[in-house]
Amino acid sequence: MAYDAIIIGAGMSGLAAGIRLAMYDKKVLILERHYVAGGLNSYYHKFKRPFDVGLHAMTNFVPKGTKRAPLTKLLRQLRIPYDSLQLCEQHGSQIHFPSAQLDFDNDTETLRAEVRRAFPDQIDGFDALTKRVLAYDDTSLDTQPIPSRVILEEHLSNPLLIEMLFCPLMYYGSPNENEMEFGQFCIMWKSVFSEGFARPEGGVRTIIDLLVKKFKELGGELRYSQGVAKILTKEGKAWGVELECERGLTKISTKPRPRSEHAEVIEAAQILSTAGVPETWAMTDGLSTEEPKEAGALTFMESIACLDIEPRELGADKTIVFFNRQETFDYVRAEDYADLRSGVICATNNYDHATPLPEGVLRVTSIASWDKWSAVAKPEPYGELKEKWYQGQLDAMEAVIPTLRERGMRDHITVHDVFTPTTIFHFTRHQRGAIYGAPEKLKSGITPIAGLFIAGTDQGFLGIVGAMLSGISIANAYFLRAGA
Repeated sequence: MAYDAIIIGAGMSGLAAGIRLAMYDKKVLILERHYVAGGLNSYYHKFKRPFDVGLHAMTNFVPKGTKRAPLTKLLRQLRIPYDSLQLCEQHGSQIHFPSAQLDFDNDTETLRAEVRRAFPDQIDGFDALTKRVLAYDDTSLDTQPIPSRVILEEHLSNPLLIEMLFCPLMYYGSPNENEMEFGQFCIMWKSVFSEGFARPEGGVRTIIDLLVKKFKELGGELRYSQGVAKILTKEGKAWGVELECERGLTKISTKPRPRSEHAEVIEAAQILSTAGVPETWAMTDGLSTEEPKEAGALTFMESIACLDIEPRELGADKTIVFFNRQETFDYVRAEDYADLRSGVICATNNYDHATPLPEGVLRVTSIASWDKWSAVAKPEPYGELKEKWYQGQLDAMEAVIPTLRERGMRDHITVHDVFTPTTIFHFTRHQRGAIYGAPEKLKSGITPIAGLFIAGTDQGFLGIVGAMLSGISIANAYFLRAGA
């Protein structure tokens, strides 16, 4: 049975694209290798608790009724009511360096006031930079990439302020070491500083369940535990996919796979891959006209600690703290298992939840090393190493927020869990566990193979809202307007 479209991956971009196509009576099949949807923003259960994967915050928050905002646009495109997201705003976050701290929240004036307070001679340059960022058209599919550091240096003369502004934006969206493409910088500035953070009541599952339900109600078909082994092509055009013989989370090779007589083949007029550019290239018969794309180098490890006390009672009163424990911010791949000099601390309780969470939750994220973690023999000493670096992450949190140590945070931890770059690779297929995909983005979404398109992380739109807009934009541009 042939489909109008096959979508590889049931992450946010894949689900949004599927909904958009199904609205126009396209026969759509989404293939998801995992047993739940969500991709990089998913969830799992352990210790009789739900754990969000990757979701510190949903960026791009705007109040209900806001005009011309990304969140408003995607809800209109998907015909989803604003209230169904059940969004809870942040209390307030912080960029924390040893000699300066900048608070920010969902009011753009808060960060501006903080820059004026901490860097009074930089405020004019900050205003000029803000104006330039807001004027940049980051939604265009054909803009050329340019580096952002030189642009910041045109407006700001204080290196510390530049490093502080980069810290949260890089942690939340840069696949490049110590740099951001300016379009990506603008996307992240708008989503973090101009709009802000929220969390769905109930966590990321609230959004996933909403999207899956909408897709199925429109007649879309979603298959779990079915990975794609190959994208099939003929005379330069994609015509279908071949599924992995073994269902579920099997090992993926980066080399083209031989055809199997027993593998299921599914035909489609067009294919949309949200797996990433290098990962998609590996599924084809070998794109002779394209050099293999380099996988990203930036990957993370994260620890989640459940508490029998609210984080605020331990002095952790910010929603998210982006910290750097030295004056220079080194956003580079870790030389050891993790780089504890910088990171992200998220107090999940510090959103305006309608109903308080049943327990305290603290999350800490660090840059990690794919090479180190992927070389570890399992099951031991993998577990021992996770525990060792988890303790190191607790040390880092206590160094940034001293009241955590003073008030005995560790005595209040009931259970904890840790995921590493190999966990990310296992569940997402992202080569090298790269959270933000390949450094080179394919913003147009067009590949050298006719009928095969890219959406999601490697199109360059990140976060929950960005990923959904990515899927919508590609569906609109190449699947609907083309009359396919």
